[in-house]
Amino acid sequence: MLPHFLGLAIPATILTYSFIVNGHLDLPYSYIAYAWAGAFLIATMHALIEFYLTFQTAAPIVCDLADKSMKLYNVNFSNTKHFHISLKRKLLAGSLFLALFPVLLFSLALQVRLSSTSQLQSDYWDWAGLLIFIILILAFFGTILLFRNIEKPVKELQKGFQNIEHGRPKHLQNPYSDEFSLLINGFNNMVISLQQKDKKNEQLIASFFDVIAGTLDARDSYTAGHSKRVADYSVMIAERAGWPLSKIELLRKSALLHDIGKIGIRDEVLLKDGRLTEEQFNQIKLHPVIGANILEGINLTEELLPILPGIKYHHERLDGKGYPEGLAGMDIPAFGRMIAVADAYDAMTSDRPYRRGMSPLKALSILEQGKGTQWDPSYVDHFISLQQQNMEFTTEPASAPR
Repeated sequence: MLPHFLGLAIPATILTYSFIVNGHLDLPYSYIAYAWAGAFLIATMHALIEFYLTFQTAAPIVCDLADKSMKLYNVNFSNTKHFHISLKRKLLAGSLFLALFPVLLFSLALQVRLSSTSQLQSDYWDWAGLLIFIILILAFFGTILLFRNIEKPVKELQKGFQNIEHGRPKHLQNPYSDEFSLLINGFNNMVISLQQKDKKNEQLIASFFDVIAGTLDARDSYTAGHSKRVADYSVMIAERAGWPLSKIELLRKSALLHDIGKIGIRDEVLLKDGRLTEEQFNQIKLHPVIGANILEGINLTEELLPILPGIKYHHERLDGKGYPEGLAGMDIPAFGRMIAVADAYDAMTSDRPYRRGMSPLKALSILEQGKGTQWDPSYVDHFISLQQQNMEFTTEPASAPR
């Protein structure tokens, strides 16, 4: 604004003053002050128009620079919360000036016209000053109301996008009857699409885990369904312990893949009829680490990383005599301690080529005896309580018909 204002006013002032002094112009010197006021109004309007036209011209350049920044350096320099000029300031400046500009320009022109009559001039500015003050107040508060009307849906959209960024897409209420109604509807349609895609992805992931677990169990006909049963038992214990649903779902995935490392064990060892030699058993003991390494190698998403401890540490014991790392007590992750209970029970009650599975009561008795040494006492108690309830329900006699 200043270059336009001063570039116009200063040369014009010098020329006008010199012409008046030399007698080429018959004007009072007060006209120079009026001209400065007029130049200021014109320069301000020019600056306001130029600001918006410059933005339109610069916008494609900024977008191009942003694209190149992402492609070349993976940096999004436009992703910032800092505003050079806020919407509120732009609305306030634009509305106030647009409201005052015609009044001020008209007042200035009329002042020049009435400058020859001092009495009229004095009365005129008393009236014009009051009018300008009233217009200024009305324009100011009108702009604030307009900004708040625009700000509310903008903030709602901003909050909606933040929820999407944090993985919590939510619909927005749409009480609007202007262009914001289209924006809110578009946002809500996007949320619906994201939720549908998330649901499909969750179904695909769940199916993937079930398929992998089924594939693992199919390798050994004697352990068919083992991973699914361990997952079911683990979920039962977690629900009894009051775990949140999101954590229980991660536990289920971890339990389904707890034996994925057995892919790396040779068939002659894994499928051997009869007892294993010490060397063969040492090979079997590698499967938790092999399983964890397999999943670490496929770069699990951050949301799925919590399933790794259950896979790696489900053969640890509370007394520190387990494997692969000999962890003890609460150093063993919760997923590992819980899956250990479910895995042990299913292993004891399942048939093997060299032995028949033991009865549920005997398996529960062994779990009870191993509390605090091999298995987590609270998880064992939860599991025994659940199994006893199931046994009572299945053995309860039917009521005699009347």
